[in-house]
Amino acid sequence: MALETASPKDDAEAPLPGGRLYWLRAGRLEVALAPEAGGRIAHLRYDGVEWLVGEQEVGAAAIGWGCYPMVPWAGRIRQGRFVFEGTAFELPLNFGAHAIHGVGFSRPWHVDSLDADAATLSLALPEDAYWPFGGRATQVIRATPDCLELRLAVQAGDKAMPAVLGWHPWFRKPDQVVFAPSAMYPRDGEGIATLPCVRPVPGPWDDCFLNQQEVAMVSGEQVLRMRADTGHWVVYDGAAHATCVEPQTGPPDGFTLLPDRLEPGQILELTFELQWGDGSGNGDEAR
Repeated sequence: MALETASPKDDAEAPLPGGRLYWLRAGRLEVALAPEAGGRIAHLRYDGVEWLVGEQEVGAAAIGWGCYPMVPWAGRIRQGRFVFEGTAFELPLNFGAHAIHGVGFSRPWHVDSLDADAATLSLALPEDAYWPFGGRATQVIRATPDCLELRLAVQAGDKAMPAVLGWHPWFRKPDQVVFAPSAMYPRDGEGIATLPCVRPVPGPWDDCFLNQQEVAMVSGEQVLRMRADTGHWVVYDGAAHATCVEPQTGPPDGFTLLPDRLEPGQILELTFELQWGDGSGNGDEAR
């Protein structure tokens, strides 16, 4: 199925093969980019260890593999509906009764620049039934010997727009997760985040949390430490094969709960840093 003709009714769970891969390398870090598959990272290897769930492991469903950008919204928009500047909008439903993860994860991105250890990708956002506001999204991916730096940005076009950004990595199931959030958004009967926030409850989780601390994962002898310039993190650990740790600029259903309003030409950015090492210095409370 061609990406350009994919139905918004099924693009989240439709097959999405990786296509041509572009490799970035620095020291022991290897990163494979799949621009045709939603501008995602298809492989993330450190010292030969693969950290991401690959497309062949899950049948290549668009939302279920690699690490992809969520733009111009992250998580679910309840029933695809929201109000912006007094006008009601209704987005196509692509995941059950909801609109999920934006429009960037299933569309081909353009490779603007490519070096041995860095790349820049871009995507012109639509101005149609998928997304009525237009705008432009960019990614900067940079590998250093022990760290991957990801920067995602969206710029409004000639009209104001709401925006929530996020990264959605599907990590292979780790041995341990180190995570100490201060609060969480409770979910209602539709599985959607609501307010007010409450104290975190034990998992398994498919929830959005308030967290200002580093998040870490332990897999074998390796430790992956994650930082982002946001206080919102979604954690999904209910699958047997994977755990997702997703920094976002706002919660799911963010256009209703906590939207960022961009003026024409204004930019919203999210930086996500992943750093590898051994187990030394891992003294946080783990679960």
